[in-house]
Amino acid sequence: MRIPIRSPADLGLAIRAVRRSSHVRIDDLAATAGVSKQFTSDVEHGKPTMQFGLVLKLLAELGVPLEVDIPGEAARVLAILRSATSSTPPSSKQRT
Repeated sequence: MRIPIRSPADLGLAIRAVRRSSHVRIDDLAATAGVSKQFTSDVEHGKPTMQFGLVLKLLAELGVPLEVDIPGEAARVLAILRSATSSTPPSSKQRT
Protein backbone atom coordinates (compact mmCIF):
# COMPACT_ATOMS: atom_id res chain seq x y z
CA MET A 1 0.00 0.00 0.00
CA ARG A 2 1.36 3.39 -0.98
CA ILE A 3 0.86 6.15 1.58
CA PRO A 4 1.83 9.81 1.36
CA ILE A 5 4.60 10.93 3.70
CA ARG A 6 4.39 14.63 4.45
CA SER A 7 6.22 14.79 7.76
CA PRO A 8 8.60 12.88 10.01
CA ALA A 9 5.54 11.91 12.07
CA ASP A 10 3.91 10.29 9.01
CA LEU A 11 7.04 8.26 8.34
CA GLY A 12 7.40 7.32 12.00
CA LEU A 13 3.85 6.03 12.21
CA ALA A 14 4.35 3.99 9.05
CA ILE A 15 7.55 2.46 10.42
CA ARG A 16 5.86 1.64 13.71
CA ALA A 17 2.89 0.06 11.90
CA VAL A 18 5.17 -2.17 9.80
CA ARG A 19 7.23 -3.17 12.82
CA ARG A 20 4.17 -4.02 14.91
CA SER A 21 2.42 -5.89 12.11
CA SER A 22 5.63 -7.91 11.65
CA HIS A 23 5.63 -8.72 15.39
CA VAL A 24 9.12 -7.27 15.82
CA ARG A 25 10.11 -5.70 19.12
CA ILE A 26 11.58 -2.22 18.93
CA ASP A 27 14.84 -3.32 20.53
CA ASP A 28 15.18 -6.22 18.08
CA LEU A 29 14.66 -3.91 15.10
CA ALA A 30 17.21 -1.47 16.48
CA ALA A 31 19.78 -4.23 17.02
CA THR A 32 19.40 -5.77 13.57
CA ALA A 33 19.51 -2.34 11.88
CA GLY A 34 22.58 -1.35 13.90
CA VAL A 35 21.00 1.66 15.59
CA SER A 36 20.01 2.37 19.19
CA LYS A 37 16.63 1.60 20.69
CA GLN A 38 16.32 5.32 21.53
CA PHE A 39 16.96 6.29 17.90
CA THR A 40 14.32 3.82 16.71
CA SER A 41 11.84 5.16 19.24
CA ASP A 42 12.59 8.74 18.21
CA VAL A 43 11.96 7.85 14.55
CA GLU A 44 8.68 6.13 15.38
CA HIS A 45 7.58 9.22 17.30
CA GLY A 46 8.37 11.57 14.42
CA LYS A 47 11.40 13.40 15.78
CA PRO A 48 12.21 15.83 12.94
CA THR A 49 16.00 15.84 13.34
CA MET A 50 16.72 12.20 12.52
CA GLN A 51 19.79 11.18 10.51
CA PHE A 52 18.33 10.21 7.16
CA GLY A 53 20.89 7.50 6.47
CA LEU A 54 19.96 5.70 9.67
CA VAL A 55 16.25 6.02 8.92
CA LEU A 56 16.98 4.33 5.58
CA LYS A 57 18.69 1.49 7.49
CA LEU A 58 15.53 0.96 9.55
CA LEU A 59 13.38 0.95 6.42
CA ALA A 60 15.70 -1.55 4.73
CA GLU A 61 15.62 -3.84 7.75
CA LEU A 62 11.82 -3.79 7.65
CA GLY A 63 11.82 -4.47 3.91
CA VAL A 64 10.16 -1.14 3.12
CA PRO A 65 11.51 0.53 -0.01
CA LEU A 66 11.56 4.31 -0.13
CA GLU A 67 10.70 5.84 -3.49
CA VAL A 68 10.46 9.39 -4.75
CA ASP A 69 7.92 10.20 -7.45
CA ILE A 70 9.57 12.82 -9.68
CA PRO A 71 8.29 14.45 -12.87
CA GLY A 72 9.21 12.90 -16.23
CA GLU A 73 11.63 15.68 -17.19
CA ALA A 74 13.44 15.31 -13.87
CA ALA A 75 13.67 11.54 -14.48
CA ARG A 76 15.44 12.21 -17.78
CA VAL A 77 17.89 14.58 -16.07
CA LEU A 78 18.43 12.03 -13.30
CA ALA A 79 19.36 9.38 -15.88
CA ILE A 80 21.93 11.75 -17.38
CA LEU A 81 23.34 12.59 -13.95
CA ARG A 82 23.60 8.91 -12.99
CA SER A 83 25.33 8.12 -16.27
CA ALA A 84 27.82 10.94 -15.79
CA THR A 85 28.45 9.94 -12.18
CA SER A 86 29.10 6.28 -13.01
CA SER A 87 31.55 7.12 -15.80
CA THR A 88 33.50 9.85 -13.96
CA PRO A 89 36.49 8.89 -11.78
CA PRO A 90 35.82 9.72 -8.11
CA SER A 91 38.59 12.33 -7.91
CA SER A 92 37.11 14.43 -10.71
CA LYS A 93 33.42 14.41 -9.72
CA GLN A 94 31.93 17.84 -9.23
CA ARG A 95 28.67 18.89 -7.61
CA THR A 96 26.22 20.82 -9.74
